[in-house]
Amino acid sequence: MPRNLSALRTQVESALAGRIPAPFTYRDRRIAETVPAGIPEIDSLTGGLPRGGLTEICGPNCSGRTSLLISTLASRTADAEACAFIDGRDAFDPHSAEAAGVKLSQLLWVRCRNIDQALRSTDLLLQGGGFGLVVLDLGDIPAETVRYVPLNVWFRFRRAVEDTPTIFLVLEQEPHAKTCASLVLRMGMEAARWSPAIERDRATFFQEPHALLFGGSLLRAEVVRSRVQPAGGADKENVNGNSAVTSRASEIAIFETKTKWSYDGAPTELKTKCQISR
Repeated sequence: MPRNLSALRTQVESALAGRIPAPFTYRDRRIAETVPAGIPEIDSLTGGLPRGGLTEICGPNCSGRTSLLISTLASRTADAEACAFIDGRDAFDPHSAEAAGVKLSQLLWVRCRNIDQALRSTDLLLQGGGFGLVVLDLGDIPAETVRYVPLNVWFRFRRAVEDTPTIFLVLEQEPHAKTCASLVLRMGMEAARWSPAIERDRATFFQEPHALLFGGSLLRAEVVRSRVQPAGGADKENVNGNSAVTSRASEIAIFETKTKWSYDGAPTELKTKCQISR
């Protein structure tokens, strides 16, 4: 049987020669170039974000999706990479992102009103190329809507970035790309951190002794699926004994975000800055 399969594969590759180069390469590829996301716990868990692949970051609201996104954007723009952010519901806050280290001069922000605009914009940017990081944010779009995106759309996106230096991230509430995803991370909140509001000379907005400020959160990241092996990493066999696909499913990393409150101008004008604890 293996010989028959090998002969069939050779026949298919010969028939597609010149039209589709190496149609089975993506199934056999084991080594992928990865880059850090900027959070040591995440990088240790995943080995980094793979280039030339689709990475899904899923989870409910307040699960840490945006914290991971901002950290990744800061890491990539710090290396002078051109990045594109497709904002599915026009919810991105560039001021907070800049305060967290994102260089806005290296970021193309595409503001969309619905999922159709977001998907079309993503297709254009991926097909055009030239970006080190492309992010599609569908986190504020109901999961019921995203489920209706045909699987061939995700396949088209994956093929567009395959064998390119582009990192393609998709933020959503649930994973939808199925086998088209090279890496799937599920985010979640473990606990919220609260701190008492301390009255200062200029901070008179919170005067009650029982007032509390949100001080950050303890977040959890879990590898749901991983089909890439970072360069220099060791092979791990899956349940079928096939080491061609690296699996780190069920591994979990815990990290913490911290929120700093500052007062500019009027006492009631509050600004927050989210930082990832190292």
